[in-house]
Amino acid sequence: MKKFFSLLMVLTLAASMLAGCSPAQEPVAEPAETPAETSAEAPAETSEEVEVDIFQFKVEIVEALEKAIELYEAENPNVRINLQTVGGGDDYGAALRAQFQSGNEPDIYNVGGPQDVKDWMEKLEDLSDAPWADKVLEGVASGVTVDGKVYGLPYNIEGYGLAYNKAIFEAAGIDASSIDTFDKMEDAFKTIMAKIESGELEGQFPLLEAPVSYAAAETWVTGLHSSNGAFANEFASSIEAFSAKNIEFKHADAYKAYLDLMADYSPNAANKAKMNSVDYATQVDEGIAIERVAVIQQGNWIYGGVKNVDEAVAENLGFLPMPMKGVREDSIAIGVPMYWALNSESASADKAAAKDFLNWLYTSEEGKKLVVNEMFFIPPLSGYDDVKPADPLAQDIMMYANEGRTMPWVFMGYPTDWGQGVLGEQVQKYYAGVATWEEVVETAIAKWNEMK
Repeated sequence: MKKFFSLLMVLTLAASMLAGCSPAQEPVAEPAETPAETSAEAPAETSEEVEVDIFQFKVEIVEALEKAIELYEAENPNVRINLQTVGGGDDYGAALRAQFQSGNEPDIYNVGGPQDVKDWMEKLEDLSDAPWADKVLEGVASGVTVDGKVYGLPYNIEGYGLAYNKAIFEAAGIDASSIDTFDKMEDAFKTIMAKIESGELEGQFPLLEAPVSYAAAETWVTGLHSSNGAFANEFASSIEAFSAKNIEFKHADAYKAYLDLMADYSPNAANKAKMNSVDYATQVDEGIAIERVAVIQQGNWIYGGVKNVDEAVAENLGFLPMPMKGVREDSIAIGVPMYWALNSESASADKAAAKDFLNWLYTSEEGKKLVVNEMFFIPPLSGYDDVKPADPLAQDIMMYANEGRTMPWVFMGYPTDWGQGVLGEQVQKYYAGVATWEEVVETAIAKWNEMK
């Protein structure tokens, strides 16, 4: 496990500061394991009614988060917590800006890394003295650390690649463990497609219609997560990307080859414009979860949703690499999806309750069980030796990390809305046939330079 987190620090997160700040920071040391602190920064004992508004992005954890809120409120009857979630197919960043502009500012919200920290600095509470701060695993908070001050609690550690159904690959006679190149991935897709067309897999998988489903309707899938495969080989970290005034788009051809692979073996191969109507639910709940497809590009966050549909399918999931042809072909991407942030301008009592809730969630024994067993998080803090992830996707992430087959999440350093509002939308135009690939690349480069 220590090797995993050491590799995670080196391969996925930067240990430097934002541009314009001091060039380096001291890494957060991993402390000796100690019992979790429960309500270490509890609000002052008072009967005063306190209300905390949470505005967060992760749709997959809503049920577990609501359960956590209910348990916390039972222990703290003077605190009321309101939860609002905007994610999935919606643009959380735009929704958050609208929420603040409306005057209904949340007490707890999410930031994604260096660019968000810069954008929201005036509204970020310094959390360096929070009880959980000295438990953050080494390097994991670097994306929200400025001048030695920590402005966010990492949600968790996540990884994404090509999630696949092991049973379908076995039935097709494919050794998934041997797939470590683009060409081998394409050969596997060809094999599955041929067996679908011949009817060989119909008895065991009656709904199976294509090797892969790709959610081009979700610009975070195309413009952030997929493009990361190209830019993680142009920049070493999100902070390096954040500091870059321009891009070369060195690996645009590899990115195109990947997008074409996703389309050519999808249910919409004959009409690629329809790729733009495939959303998260179509890809996950109505795709891999019901064995309509064998592979999707997503991360370990899908486990809970797939389990709710079919537990047997969820237990049969694993990760294949996300191959960037001729660049890096054997790796998955690992990073921190978002950070919990506190509104520095909230009332002091609300901030105290908000801090205490987050601390309870991540350090109390009850909270830790929810984080690992119901949110299916790989925890970002120490002190979880007795509560470890057991789902197969989390286990595969640790395997890839221990083997050194990972890429950093550099998309966290993209200019605000460049990934989704520019590149993601250009990919949709490419699939729709209204933009050539050359036009996609030219627009992406020009807009990055302009937005920086």
